[in-house]
Amino acid sequence: MSTSNPPGALPSSVSRPHERIVARLTGSDGAQDPEEGLATAEYAIATVAAAGFAGLLIVVLKSGEVRELLMGIVSSALSLG
Repeated sequence: MSTSNPPGALPSSVSRPHERIVARLTGSDGAQDPEEGLATAEYAIATVAAAGFAGLLIVVLKSGEVRELLMGIVSSALSLG
């Protein structure tokens, strides 16, 4: 025999009126979701990785060899002949 609540019904763990209102508005049943906050952590890791990559790119682009290479490409692209 299953003791689950029918769709749309509040779980028995939600007892006080204000808890029922919050549960109804947020779709929460009071149980902790093990993956709650996971997307935020993924965004934080991606942001740190992007910042590290940007720092590495700045260091590489500031080198004299890369600067000369880029200037040569731009000069040849803008030259008329």
